[in-house]
Amino acid sequence: MSTEEHRNSLADQAAAWVPPWERPRPPRDTPPDAGDDSPRPDHGGETPPEGAAASTIPAEPEPATNSEPRAPEPDTGEPAVAEPAAAEPAAAEPAAGGPEPVAGAAARVPSKRPAQRRRATAPEPARQLDDAELRGALEAILLVVDEPVSEATLADVLEQPATRIGAMLDEISAGYTAAGHGFDLRRAAGGWRLYTRPEYATYVERFVLDGQSVRLTQAALETLAVVAYKQPVTRSRISAIRGVNCDGVIRTLVTRGLVEECGTEPESGAFLYRTTPLFLEKLGLNSVDELPPLAPFLPDDVEELSDATR
Repeated sequence: MSTEEHRNSLADQAAAWVPPWERPRPPRDTPPDAGDDSPRPDHGGETPPEGAAASTIPAEPEPATNSEPRAPEPDTGEPAVAEPAAAEPAAAEPAAGGPEPVAGAAARVPSKRPAQRRRATAPEPARQLDDAELRGALEAILLVVDEPVSEATLADVLEQPATRIGAMLDEISAGYTAAGHGFDLRRAAGGWRLYTRPEYATYVERFVLDGQSVRLTQAALETLAVVAYKQPVTRSRISAIRGVNCDGVIRTLVTRGLVEECGTEPESGAFLYRTTPLFLEKLGLNSVDELPPLAPFLPDDVEELSDATR
């Protein structure tokens, strides 16, 4: 066969070749080989014509994907070089009843890296106040307080050591006394507060009271004194000391905040009473230990009177 006839034969075969997906399919009820005695070519190709057995064009394999078919390339007489197939990751088949797999291997990799935790920054150290600024801050706070304020509270507010606060308060109090001010800074009820000096009490009373004052009765003062010196004490004990019933007076002192309940007596279950911080504040005392002793004011036959009341 000449070269020209060989090329024509190849061209005829390429023109007559029909892709497998365009060929008519036999009915399902008919067996694949029924009524067809002609040999079926492998891979879906047609029977080559006679004389072209040595130069047949191998049929293209059926594509595995749904991509569009490519047109056959003409034979140039050079051996065909197989193109390497693109390696695609095999998708894992989902298990029965399980979740659908995520498309693509890259979808299983997080697109963003987890944010790193920020380390907690150490708080900035408190600024150290100089003596003049610390003195002014303490005086400003003490002018607006309505009850004695402790050194610990002042240290927390000003962010300064409590020892330095206590030393500065002592220095301020000594400075007021040395300068002869009409007010004084002293301890009372476990804290610090500004008070007027006793030598100016008459002027202060004239300004504050102005003839209108609510004073404690003599019975209330006596009851309050008994509670202050005998606390904690029951109402029956107070009544025995005073010789009269003091239930109404106790209620009055509790209402004014000078006396409060502090538990019950184990033997009888009666309520116990004691003085409050307001009592110390009104008297300008730091604790009940600063109360004046009663020995100079007691009669000589106090033991006999005590035995008689039992």
